[in-house]
Amino acid sequence: MSTDVFFTKANLDRCLMALAKEFRKRNGTAVPAEIILIGGAAILENYGFRESTYDVDAVIHASSAMKEAINLVGDKMGLPNGWLNTDFTKTCSYTPKLTEYSIYYKTFSNVLSVRTVSAEYLIAMKLMAGRRYKHDLSDVAGILMEHERAGKPINREQIDIAMQNLYSGWDNVPEDSKTFIMDVMQSQNYVALYQKYREEEQAGRTTLLEFEKGYPGVTNESNVNAILKAAKERKDRQKQEHNE
Repeated sequence: MSTDVFFTKANLDRCLMALAKEFRKRNGTAVPAEIILIGGAAILENYGFRESTYDVDAVIHASSAMKEAINLVGDKMGLPNGWLNTDFTKTCSYTPKLTEYSIYYKTFSNVLSVRTVSAEYLIAMKLMAGRRYKHDLSDVAGILMEHERAGKPINREQIDIAMQNLYSGWDNVPEDSKTFIMDVMQSQNYVALYQKYREEEQAGRTTLLEFEKGYPGVTNESNVNAILKAAKERKDRQKQEHNE
């Protein structure tokens, strides 16, 4: 998705309202549609620590009229192609069980029911993805941070239950994610950890952009973590040599 356009909570809701109206024109109200927002879009709708997202990933339950409605809203509002997409369903953090454990958010134009994902399930999904160049780790720290501030802290048992419900346990979760959540839950200094991982993720994105310039087309989901690890080790060596 192009980074020329980003979504905030306010303009995302406007887009969803416009989508509901376009879908209603083409499909009527006899068969409503349902969208489950996940990832950055779910964070926007439920929390305040993320100001925007470039990705609007969703699970869509609707007739074929929805695809046309998405494209028309995109054209009218100057949004990138595929502004609302289901690409997420091809990733390791997707599971059909998300529908079962999603929560109601809002209904638009009496025809489009929008659902999101609650805290512990968002955390489970973010840990399963565990990408150090996206917002996965900082989002986990941010969710924990906001719940702590609200006097409704999330404990490890809640996360364990969500992980079991979605993925049948921790077996397929990346080892780095397991280490991360243990360290974060033990520290509980969520504000500092949120800032730390946000900065590390930004550095990771910068590293990947630089790598892509030198080796265009090489980066993919299967090798990105190895590229980041090698880049970090190289910088650590350079720093050590400089200090010596």
